[in-house]
Formats: sequence, structure tokens, C-alpha cells
Amino acid sequence: MGAIFGQTEGLLGEDLDLRELQRTGRIGRIQIAIKSEGGMSKGEIVIPVSLNKTATAILAAALETVDRVGPCTAKVTLEKLEDIRGAKRRRVVSRAISILKDWEEEVAPGTEEITDAVTRASRKTVVKFGPESLPAGPDLADSDEIIIVEGRADVINLMKNGITNTVAVEGTHIPKSIVDLTRKSKTVIAFLDGDRGGDLILRELMQVARVDYIARAPEGKEVEELTKREIQKALQSKIPADQALALVSDRKAPAPKRRKTTRKPTRPKREEVVSAPVTPPVRATTSKRPRPQPRYSREVDEEYASKVDEIRESFRAILFDKDKNVIVECGVAELTKQLESLEGVNAIVFDGVVTQRLVDLAAKKGVELIIGAAVADIETRPPGLKYLTFEDVDRQRS
Repeated sequence: MGAIFGQTEGLLGEDLDLRELQRTGRIGRIQIAIKSEGGMSKGEIVIPVSLNKTATAILAAALETVDRVGPCTAKVTLEKLEDIRGAKRRRVVSRAISILKDWEEEVAPGTEEITDAVTRASRKTVVKFGPESLPAGPDLADSDEIIIVEGRADVINLMKNGITNTVAVEGTHIPKSIVDLTRKSKTVIAFLDGDRGGDLILRELMQVARVDYIARAPEGKEVEELTKREIQKALQSKIPADQALALVSDRKAPAPKRRKTTRKPTRPKREEVVSAPVTPPVRATTSKRPRPQPRYSREVDEEYASKVDEIRESFRAILFDKDKNVIVECGVAELTKQLESLEGVNAIVFDGVVTQRLVDLAAKKGVELIIGAAVADIETRPPGLKYLTFEDVDRQRS
């Protein structure tokens, strides 16, 4: 603690001095956890702040200048900046809905309210499904048709409108109990939000589970906020899963590259020369904008890059060994099973979503590179494993 305060004192001026920030309450209690092993000590420093983004970034950079702790040399590296306000807002919204619901039930009801209350009481409540305790409708187990939605609020909204054969995945990670459920002799419908999150869950579902039809909320809307009429219209407009995934892929496909052409400047008319000087073409300058850096620092080997064009929009996966030889080709749905049964896999190229579950399994198997069509939210990135998307490969090859 003394090293942090001592070596940053006077570095950033009085406004960003740690002691002053802590005195004024803009920095909370600093927590340090130290672990010693093999003659070396490693620690984790957690500093809660209530500063703007710029000041927070400057403060984080200043902490990385600490190079000694007592008589020992030290190195401080920023691991993560996390905004906890988003999570708090979600808890506030959830709690506010619960408070409002309780409040409405306590208000003395009129005729319509009494009718609605009796109708709601006659309906069944949300149940828990599988070892993950997933929110589900009470008729899920007995129905020949199941509807997969994204969250608990979607299940509740569908139940309010008389649809009780539902189950929620609760995130982009598809639970094993849902995967097993879809492989039974049932008709499976995925009813997803009309946003990018719905696209990611669609690709993940097609990757690990059997889905017959896809229904989508209107673009920009979520299933939990749909009216009964909108729900019925969306379910009636369901399309086969493969067709829905193709539409998502077309929407995410990069625009075709334009061929560069060189035009000779036309000779201006006499009146144009008088009114304004001829300026050089703007096209020459716009082509020199820096490209965004991919998640993978070095260029991708051509053996892998060529397979991207081959399997794009095919829902296939290719596994390579260290010599860049193909070990096996399979469908995306069988990728996890193949990876678990094989040894010596060094790289994976597949037309699917790179998820946390796949990253963890690949790291356990010693895989060094994953190339997928898209990347979900990855919370933990194992050392030694690199992952990137088809778009990253296209940018590096252009």
C-alpha cells in the first residue's frame, strides 16, 4: 500500500493524488490480496473509483509505473476495468418490477382487476428445469413442442399470454439440460429477441443443439415486451432453423470490396477555373486510414485462411495438428464431442460462435488458435490460446 501511495505521489498533480482522492471519497477502500509461491509473491489490487473514464484511465496508467515494493522490484499490470453500474441498473430494474407488482396486488381491485386476478391465479407458476434450475413453463415436460427463449422475463411474458411450454437458456451459454431436451422427439422452436444477442444465441443453439424452427421478435424488440398479438404473429411467422441462420449470416457478412480505379482528372471548363481551383481527388487520402487491430497479433497462416473461404456459411468445422494437417472435418454441432475425443489438436477453423465453453475445452486440450464466424462474450481468456473471427482474417488478407 505504501509503495502505491509513495511512488504515485506528485506524479499526476493534486487533482489525481491518491490520498486526496481517498480523502474526498472518490476512491474507496483499496483491497490487496497477496500470494507467495516459489520465492515470488503475486498480488491482486482492487481499487473502487467514482471518476470519469478519462481520469480512471490516467489513474490506472499511473499505477503501472510502480516498480518497487520495499526492497524488491515489482511489476504492476492492469488486468481489467469494470463498470459495475450496468449490473446495478439491472438489479434496480428487476427490483422495481417486483415492487410494482406487489404494489398493484395490494391496491383494492375493481371489476376488471378482480377478473384478471382470478385468471392469473388459475394459471400455473414458473418452475425450475434441470440441474441448472432454468426458468420454465409448467407444461414443458408434457408438451410435444417446446419453445426456447432467452431469459426468465420472456418465460413469464409468454405464460401471461397462455404459452406454458417454454424454457429459458439464461445467457449465450446453452446449458446441457437444454441440449439433451432438444434431442428428444419434440418439435423445438427458438423464440429469440430481435437484436444482436438473439443472433449470437441462434448460432450457439445451432452449434450444440437440434432446433427445428426459429421465431424472432420484431427488430429492436425483446420477447419480454411483446403483446399477445405480436407473440402470435412471431410464432406464426417462424421459419426453419437453417434458413434463419443463413439470414443472420448474410446480415453479418462483410460488404464486397470495391475495385480501385484510377481516373484521369477531367479538364475543367474555363468558368470553373475562374470560380475555384482544382483540388486533388479525395480518394487517395481516404484509403490510408489505419485499420482496426485484430485480436491476433501475427498474420494467420494461409493453410488456415484458405479454409475460412471453404467453410463459410457451411456450418462445418476443421481441426488441424501442429503440422497444419487436417485431422478431422465435422459438423459444428459435433465439434465439442470431436475435440474431447482427440489429442494433438493445434488449431480449429469452424463456422460457428467462439464461446467461453469452447475456449475452456480448447485450452485444456492444448489448442493454440481458434477461428470462428463470431465471438461471444469471453470472460476468461486462457494464456497461450488465440481466437479471432472470419472478419479478422479477411482484414489481414486484404
